[in-house]
Amino acid sequence: MTTPISRYPIPTLDQLPEDVRDRILAVQEQTGFVPNVFLGLAHRPDEFRAFFAYHDALMEKESGLSKAEREMIVVATSGTNQCHYCVVAHGAILRVRAKNPLIADQVAINYRKADLTPRQKAMLDFALKVAKEAYAVNDADFEALRAHEFTDQDIWDIGAIAAFFAMSNRLANMMSLRPNDEFYLLGRIPKKK
Repeated sequence: MTTPISRYPIPTLDQLPEDVRDRILAVQEQTGFVPNVFLGLAHRPDEFRAFFAYHDALMEKESGLSKAEREMIVVATSGTNQCHYCVVAHGAILRVRAKNPLIADQVAINYRKADLTPRQKAMLDFALKVAKEAYAVNDADFEALRAHEFTDQDIWDIGAIAAFFAMSNRLANMMSLRPNDEFYLLGRIPKKK
C-alpha cells in the first residue's frame, strides 16, 4: 500500500509552469530526490513561488544566526506544532548542517535538555514564544536575547522563522504532507564514498 504524499493533487512536472518545474528539478539535482513539500505546493504555482521566496529570504541569507541555528528554530517550533513533515525534513537538514546525528531528535522533543549552548536555548525560548503566544512577546524577551549578544536583526530573524514555519506547519498538517523516506536517514549515517 502506498500512502499519498498529500490529500491534494500532485501535478506531473510537465503540467507545471517552467519556473516551478525548473526549481523542482534543481532541488532534485542537488539532493538526489524531490522533497514532497515542493510537489505538495506545486499545484498552486503562485503560492509555491511566494512560499519559497520567503523561505529562501529567511533560511539562505547571511545572518547572525548560523544555518544550523535556523534549522533548530524550525525543528523546535515544528515539534511544538506537531508537524510530522517539518520535524522529519528539517530534522534531517539540521543533522547535516550541525554535523550531529543526535541533535534533531533532542531539539524536536525537548530543546531544554538538548546539547545546546545557553545562547541557543535562549533563541529557542523566544522562537517557541513567537510560535505559541506571540501576543505575549515583550521588551524583557528582547533584553534576554540581547544578553546573549543577539542583535535586533537576529531577533527579527528568530521571530520571522518561527512565524513562517508556524504557517508552514499548519499548511503541512492541513494537507497531510508526508515526509520523504530519504529524510529519515539523512545525517544519521555517513555517506557512501
